[in-house]
Amino acid sequence: MKLSKFKFNLPDESIAQYPSEHRDECKLLVLHKKTGEIEHKIFKDILEYFDEEDVFILNDTKVFPAILEGNKEKTNANIEVTLLRELNSELRFWDVLVEPARKIRIGNKLYFGEDDSLVAEVIDNTTSRGRTLRYLFDGTQEEFKDLLMKLGRTPLPEYITRPVEPEDAERYQTIYAEKEGAVMAPAAGMHFSRELMKRLEIKGCEFAKITLHAGLGNFRDIDVEDLTKHKTDSEQIEVNEENANIINAATRKHRNICAVGTTVLKAIETSVSTDGMIKPFEGWTNKFIFPPYNFSVANRCITNFHLPYSTMLMMVTAFGGYDHVMKAYDVAIKEGYKFGAYGDAMMIME
Repeated sequence: MKLSKFKFNLPDESIAQYPSEHRDECKLLVLHKKTGEIEHKIFKDILEYFDEEDVFILNDTKVFPAILEGNKEKTNANIEVTLLRELNSELRFWDVLVEPARKIRIGNKLYFGEDDSLVAEVIDNTTSRGRTLRYLFDGTQEEFKDLLMKLGRTPLPEYITRPVEPEDAERYQTIYAEKEGAVMAPAAGMHFSRELMKRLEIKGCEFAKITLHAGLGNFRDIDVEDLTKHKTDSEQIEVNEENANIINAATRKHRNICAVGTTVLKAIETSVSTDGMIKPFEGWTNKFIFPPYNFSVANRCITNFHLPYSTMLMMVTAFGGYDHVMKAYDVAIKEGYKFGAYGDAMMIME
């Protein structure tokens, strides 16, 4: 499978800049992957497709305000730091991206906040763009995290070109987000409202939660035509025993298992054993899924519409079939569906 197979013409106006007014009332395109049949619905219509003991697998990661704006010592040059992951909480080491990267050297100090309330020192240049910072802060870990949350802003994807607004802190997040650590929201889950989840529970559906802290690697350009040569960034995942048991019980009963988002697909395909059962797992994954690929657990998937050349699009075509998905994308553009994290949804089912 070649990178060029994932090129398509996406008009700028098809990329959502704002979320739908109500989480569960965005458009929903239902794709039947065996036949290629397409239905046009709204998101809360998923109630029609699920029954008692069917399982939704959700990613309970929580996006944190990962972007800090500051200044470099001496020159006072403006810099922007994106927190990627905490390496050592005691020493306050963080992996970050810095823009503009060319101005930053080991030993430089960076200042954040109107009163320079937060200071960081560059201690490592790991890649052409990546850095390791040590934050210099005398308070407790809780006070340090509170300050980061206060100074940071929500890391919206670059294709959302408008300024970040206060509402984004709540809207660029699922309602079931619990475990802080993501710089990219599991967008498919953002369509679930409390009312919809309650109605699914009343119908007898079950929910299992996994955690995958999605990183900026999902947006990084792929620079090889042969996809077998592409290497993805590692992301932290956790699948505990309780939730693995919920998924495995549904597998044994041959119930519908719906992965809510590509991050869930990646996590469960990382933690599945050879017998098709999920095993508890805590660690890292750099799994890169593209066609052809045989999925072991989920028989349904809810996802957003992804941009050209993206790894998420590749995973979705692997799940739904390349030809069917690319045809559905063509239909979606013609029918006015919105793409990206704040866009509309697609459900792929048998």
